[in-house]
Amino acid sequence: LPLSLFKNHTFSLTSALGFIIGAGMFGAIVMLPLYMQVVKGYSATDAGLKLIPLMLGIVSTSIMSGKLITKHGHYKRYPIMGTAIMTIGILLMYRLEIDTPYWQISIYAIMVGAGLGLSMQTIVIALQNSVEFKDMGVATSSNTFFRSLGSVFGTALFGAILTNRLSHYLASNFAELASKNPAAASAVDPTQLAAIQNNTSLIKTLPAQVQTAVLDAFVHSFHIVFLVAAPVVALGFFVALFLRETPLRTSEDYAAARNDSAGEALG
Repeated sequence: LPLSLFKNHTFSLTSALGFIIGAGMFGAIVMLPLYMQVVKGYSATDAGLKLIPLMLGIVSTSIMSGKLITKHGHYKRYPIMGTAIMTIGILLMYRLEIDTPYWQISIYAIMVGAGLGLSMQTIVIALQNSVEFKDMGVATSSNTFFRSLGSVFGTALFGAILTNRLSHYLASNFAELASKNPAAASAVDPTQLAAIQNNTSLIKTLPAQVQTAVLDAFVHSFHIVFLVAAPVVALGFFVALFLRETPLRTSEDYAAARNDSAGEALG
């Protein structure tokens, strides 16, 4: 990367924002369908289709923010609003339970999607508006790289937290079930509980009371994941506050840059 990019204030902030948004985005996109499949019992296809509200939130706010930025020329407010809405949406997912209705899940998904739509493309606009024309391609691809990097670390972190907490809650819930209902607990081989973490289809083969204990363990594990993801995304809110807003470049600016490039090539 050109050294001039690292000295660019906006490049540093948008790279950090891209990393944070990538982590939050994939945290929601991976964990939400996993919750739907394991806890709600949807098939993989149904869980994917039920993510449509999330995508509607992304698309609608991306279009809206793009039109408003074109009209008014201000872009800093949108990643600030986006990261705030996204944080609230992820925090509300802490309310997800075994019997949470789909319409409620849809509202939380729309909020997360709306936050992503307001933030994801807007930080690219902020970045492209702050770097020199010759560095624009490198800067844009670098932002995509940091967002992808964030998604990798986010998915790994949240997955590790889910696995760790699931082992804990499965053990504690099964111990509690054994104390309250020894007959139901004795009908289950403890090795099955360990196998459930790798093959959730086994949940359907368990007695009803044991199924409830296992699903409750999954729900509480997802709660911890969302509680960890929320402050990560909230960090993006504070980063967005420090973005410097500069006047948007005009068509004349781009035309002048093209002419300069043509003149350098001919020279």
